[in-house]
Amino acid sequence: MIGDIGMQELMVIFLIVLLLFGADRIPALARGLGKGVREFKRVVNNANTEIQRAIDIDEDEPPPRKPPSPQKDVDRS
Repeated sequence: MIGDIGMQELMVIFLIVLLLFGADRIPALARGLGKGVREFKRVVNNANTEIQRAIDIDEDEPPPRKPPSPQKDVDRS
């Protein structure tokens, strides 16, 4: 699980990233990752707002009424 990652595991991951991308590109990667996370949060917040707005609109409107069904003339002879 992610919560079980210790300091040693984080150091190994950091060293692998450092070897793969180099020290010059790590700040740019971090900025890109930060922008991606912010954009994702913005989209999720907008979706939550739209869903809540739709729920509020549905609660404010009364339920639609069914028109009365036409009654047939019944001949009781």
